[in-house]
Amino acid sequence: MKILLLSDTHSYMDDAIINHCKQVDEVWHAGDFGNREVADKIKSVKSLQGVFGNIDGKDIRIEYPLDNRFTINDLDVWITHIGGYPGRYEARVRKVLDIHTPQLFICGHSHILKVMFDKNYNMLTMNPGAAGKYGFHKVRTMIRFEIHNGKIEKPEVIELGLRAALK
Repeated sequence: MKILLLSDTHSYMDDAIINHCKQVDEVWHAGDFGNREVADKIKSVKSLQGVFGNIDGKDIRIEYPLDNRFTINDLDVWITHIGGYPGRYEARVRKVLDIHTPQLFICGHSHILKVMFDKNYNMLTMNPGAAGKYGFHKVRTMIRFEIHNGKIEKPEVIELGLRAALK
């Protein structure tokens, strides 16, 4: 199963993002959609899993939860918007990790692309950076990967160009 992971679109959607959505089996959005139109555009071409982010309004919060925990192809996944990373998890997240650790932990919020293995929790953490044009990041990014029998395979960073070029 091919997955496209993105976050922090902040109401921005372009043809490049949609073209990448069309090439996978499912799209996961780690919050800060920005508006309903972003989710609707993705859902018009592909199945979408997501969570709301701190900038998302009531319309997004009604459809998408704070935490999305699910199993897909024998992989236990947890997506939340504000989560942190190895050694610097949010307190709320750390409490859950101590009790019920997923195999893959995904968050957004920081606009900083990170893929790290956490040896303490024996899990992979991913933050796809930001696909939108709002924020301090220099390059718009997403992550594409495959899931086979509970394993992440062929992870790759997709660069969508400079954020500054979009102003």
